[in-house]
Amino acid sequence: MSGYLGVSDSGCLTKCSSRRRPGLLSPGSPGVGFQARSPGPLHRATSSRALASSRRAGQRASESSDLPSLLPCFRSLEVHSRIEVTQRWDYREGVIGGWLAGCHHTGCQHSLRAEMKPQAMGDQDLPGVLVSGFEGPYCICEDHVGDLQKHFNLITMQEFLENKIQFGPRIQAVYIWGGKPAINQELLQSLPSLKIIASSGAGLDHLDLKLIASFGVKVANTPHAVSNPTADLGMALLLAAARRVVEGYQLAISPDTENFYINFMGQEVTGATLGIIGMGSIGYKIAQRAKAFEMKILYHNRKCRKLEEEEAVGATYCERLDDLLQRSDFVMLAVSLTPQTQRLIGRRELRLMKPTAILVNIGRGLLVDQDALVEALQTGVIKAAALDVTYPEPLPRDHPLLKLKNIILTPHIGSATHQARRQMMESSVESILASLNGLPIPNEVLLK
Repeated sequence: MSGYLGVSDSGCLTKCSSRRRPGLLSPGSPGVGFQARSPGPLHRATSSRALASSRRAGQRASESSDLPSLLPCFRSLEVHSRIEVTQRWDYREGVIGGWLAGCHHTGCQHSLRAEMKPQAMGDQDLPGVLVSGFEGPYCICEDHVGDLQKHFNLITMQEFLENKIQFGPRIQAVYIWGGKPAINQELLQSLPSLKIIASSGAGLDHLDLKLIASFGVKVANTPHAVSNPTADLGMALLLAAARRVVEGYQLAISPDTENFYINFMGQEVTGATLGIIGMGSIGYKIAQRAKAFEMKILYHNRKCRKLEEEEAVGATYCERLDDLLQRSDFVMLAVSLTPQTQRLIGRRELRLMKPTAILVNIGRGLLVDQDALVEALQTGVIKAAALDVTYPEPLPRDHPLLKLKNIILTPHIGSATHQARRQMMESSVESILASLNGLPIPNEVLLK
């Protein structure tokens, strides 16, 4: 019976699922120590007898695969949320002490004690990698921690900030997940051994590439992992906005609904004209999907695609953005954010679109002038919009976009599938390892 050990607020040893976040003690492997937030029978070991007993119990916990002697102490860790993990500790040779955690079940003498040595998450001999953290909205994915620890010693931003002298020279890579940790000059100056920054996703607008390059640091991203799921979401938003799916859902579940209005209608997708702005890997994947809906496909890009690529999806190149806007029933933004594309769609561009047109943005929020978009949706300049991205994210709770019926908003989930996120993690690991070993870096971002 394998699993994780924890200490409840009653002081009992507890068996927990390995699916929980890092913060439980895994027998025979690096783990953590706890301090109970509320007072309980968790106290300093004061006698040599208690120490010896706890060492024996700790040895049993590490050497036994099924932990038979501790089974009476295992129970559901419903109270785990009441335990505050104050620091991670090294779990060596079955001894997890410094604090004595005694189980007070009737007739039970089990206790665990440890040498509490604060350290980062993972093997100290592995390369140090800076991560955002293990908790909060911008933490790294819990399911990926074990895989990352096979290769790296994970150092959280909080640990680094609390002890820059100790951790700074050991960090050789930064693992960016969800745009965090943020990279700035102060951080780069504090990491003398830094070789590479691996950023999940395709976008690079959160990175100052020239600044990073000035420190001799490489950059890698994961563009291929995000193409399919982001294209899927783009089509999902297009379909949902066209057929007014969210409005229909609200109507169907409303307690005030007595009859379904027979003339509640949306826009036809099959045979309609789709204008794609940005025909990179994501844009092209969207075109492939749109072809299955028999859509007429226009696209605007810095340069046109090869003839055979255009013919494969039936796409026509529009050199002028204005032409695409005037002819399209749906306009899909799949372009990268740069100084040149910021507010690419403003009041003028919206007025060029058909009054029946729908705008879909899966790129970046700053591609669109949001004030102009609010006005266009309120006054009927365009029919509707569907946005996976806004600026800022999330929008202020009193933002006018949140009050409109003819808009669909999702919380920047273009790449948010289990499969894509795992591929992003694995691609980042591959790039970091290549850099540290002096090998060509997959998906290296070259400064233009």
